Amino acid sequence: MTLEIPFHEWGSAGSDAPGVLLLQEIFGVSDYIKQRAADLHALGYYVIAPEIYWRLDDTELDESAPDLLPRAMGIVQRLDWDQAVADAVSVLEQLKSRGSGTAVVGFCFGGGLGFNVSAVSSPDVLISYYGSALPRLLDLRPEAPALHHFGNEDTFLDVDAIVPALSGAEVHRYDGAGHAFDNPLPMFHNADASALAWRRTEDFLARHLPTSQG
Repeated sequence: MTLEIPFHEWGSAGSDAPGVLLLQEIFGVSDYIKQRAADLHALGYYVIAPEIYWRLDDTELDESAPDLLPRAMGIVQRLDWDQAVADAVSVLEQLKSRGSGTAVVGFCFGGGLGFNVSAVSSPDVLISYYGSALPRLLDLRPEAPALHHFGNEDTFLDVDAIVPALSGAEVHRYDGAGHAFDNPLPMFHNADASALAWRRTEDFLARHLPTSQG
């Protein structure tokens, strides 16, 4: 694919596989995001993960550093949201031009970004994990079939206030799971919730955007 924004890809743009726009957490296109991209590709999808921070300087992160979270929060606070939406939309439009169907899958920061992107340029499927920007985006109405995952112990989001506004979407909540429960870092991870949410993600994709492997 020809894109201005730097990106990582899994599979061939010339294939007839449905395309997935995978949107990062605040930690960038980390090893975790790359693993989820590989998981999606293994299901038969062509996957693109753009570097949403590409317009910013000094965005390198060390996942073993004790200041990982505050440093990542500082980076995302420097991001121009509207420009990030426009960048992600440009990638989605390229995926849509392939004519094989598209999904947007986003985690945390990417979950909210994906929700916004899906309201601007509708994919065939939206899957959002605990979208951090959702509280200020609930006036938007993405038309795509949508799946949302939330941890019931999320101390970052008021899940009880968000869920009623997601009418028409499939929403799952996970007891004992906090924010970013799919991320394998020990400070976030809930193995049971992560595994169940991913099974539901696979099922949702299979129903709404099947591949030749489905």
